[in-house]
Amino acid sequence: MGRSRYKIYNTEVPHFLTMTIVDWLPIFANREIADIILDSLRYLQEEKKAKLYAYVIMENHFHCIVQSDELRRVIQSFKSYTARAIIDYFTEQKNTDILKKLRQNKLSHKTASEYQVWQEGNHPEEITTDEMMHQKLEYIHNNPVRRGYIEESSYWRYSSAQNYEGKKGLINVEMEW
Repeated sequence: MGRSRYKIYNTEVPHFLTMTIVDWLPIFANREIADIILDSLRYLQEEKKAKLYAYVIMENHFHCIVQSDELRRVIQSFKSYTARAIIDYFTEQKNTDILKKLRQNKLSHKTASEYQVWQEGNHPEEITTDEMMHQKLEYIHNNPVRRGYIEESSYWRYSSAQNYEGKKGLINVEMEW
């Protein structure tokens, strides 16, 4: 996939983002890898003051709604850090199959690294109305339901659906926008 034509223009509003693993490799099915994403999202909230409104981690991609004055840099930092942590994890585990696939999927212009974890881009969509926010929340939370993994969105552990049902989720999220 080539460079995204989507851009972040207005940091005053939340954005719906999609981030996908190269070749749609199902690495988030590994709990330790999913935890890297969760820990990184917490860091963005605490240290970078990003507002996280919703998220879902699927086996090979994740969606979130986030807002930050420095959103482009926050995303860049997030993807860079998590890529390094994921590569380090697979190196420590001596998972040469995954590392080989991450090496094979590296785009030729990525000369500074041996591997590529994330597809380029994140398809940011500005959320400018309550209706759009509700639509994106529903889309995010029902992703595992649509895939047939679960019957109720709140059953998916790696999602903010539990938060929106008044339960304790894995990460606190902003529910007012």
